[in-house]
Amino acid sequence: MLEGLMNLLSVCWKPFIKGDSSETGAAVGVNGNYNGDGDDFEKDGLLWFRDIGKYGSGEYSMAVVQANQVLEDQSQIESGSFGTFVGVYDGHGGPDVARYVCDHLFRNFQATSAEDYGVVTPETIRNAFLETENGFTAIVSELFNARPSIATVGSCCLVGVIYQQTLFIANLGDSRVVLGKKVGNTGGMAAIQLSSEHNANLEEVRHELKSLHPHDPQIVALKHGVWRVKGIIQVSRSIGDVYMKHAEYNNDQIAQKFRLPEDVVMPILSATPSILTHAIQPSDSFLIFASDGLWEHLSNEEAVEIVHNNPRAGIAKRLVKAALHEAAKKREMRYSDLRKIDKRVRRHFHDDITVIVLFLNYDQISRGSANGPNVSVRSALEH
Repeated sequence: MLEGLMNLLSVCWKPFIKGDSSETGAAVGVNGNYNGDGDDFEKDGLLWFRDIGKYGSGEYSMAVVQANQVLEDQSQIESGSFGTFVGVYDGHGGPDVARYVCDHLFRNFQATSAEDYGVVTPETIRNAFLETENGFTAIVSELFNARPSIATVGSCCLVGVIYQQTLFIANLGDSRVVLGKKVGNTGGMAAIQLSSEHNANLEEVRHELKSLHPHDPQIVALKHGVWRVKGIIQVSRSIGDVYMKHAEYNNDQIAQKFRLPEDVVMPILSATPSILTHAIQPSDSFLIFASDGLWEHLSNEEAVEIVHNNPRAGIAKRLVKAALHEAAKKREMRYSDLRKIDKRVRRHFHDDITVIVLFLNYDQISRGSANGPNVSVRSALEH
């Protein structure tokens, strides 16, 4: 059993390559194998991007830049007769959970929606998240004695689903999606944040944690100017991080910095996502999905203005570069010098950053996605 699970994880850790059956007639296999000839992804140092592509409801642009020694961000776009599924998974403590989520969450979504005859509801998405959490917890159970660090790895998880004319946004952690919405006939574009974030630096999150754990005065603690759950982790919801959820993994086998001084009598972190339902309108122009690495350097309004005022092709890359310019400016250095810094050391200047921009074609959405291209794009690459 243990050997089989190790093999499963090693498969999940292989790089994924894109497939777009609308262009090649090929598809991406279970292990991320691309069965077509040609690859229009590009790389520029630690920056990987696809400037423009088509999905069921319009066009998309995608980019990721690496800062950690091992890329911890993962992301995907899946589009077909069911609609469109977008995921951004920002790992912490290592890439294990983000890679697992990228390989399993969409499959679990397909399975749960099939049980409802293809109808998508908030419960459909919530169940897919919990199935994914349970799947990874089962792997931790089998691997813990051989590799206890697997219990201290986790991932934020941001998902968008376009089903018919409805957009569902589900989130764990502090990644974010922002809607660019046309303002009447003014030519302006409003920035509307659609995701709820679960970060202990937000007062409402601290209040929620204190309400859930009224007998724990240390449920949140200020460390080096940053609020953290139990003084350890900033996010209050995630996939993984099972040492914060199950008492059997809070023991001296894990690293001391993760050890809790008391038993875990109830889960401290949650894997239940916050879910928003939004009826798509003709004025809804585009969606910016991004890990928190982008939002550390750009405001919602700045990001929307960049997308609104520049060509679609390469817009995700443009957003990433804008964030990198800001990161360099904060350290009083030139962007050209920041680009020379290799991964791992780069993490002192910025995080891994993933950006997916979806442009919304309301006419296509109102007609349904059945006639749109079948797309499977996975950004889980190793640089």
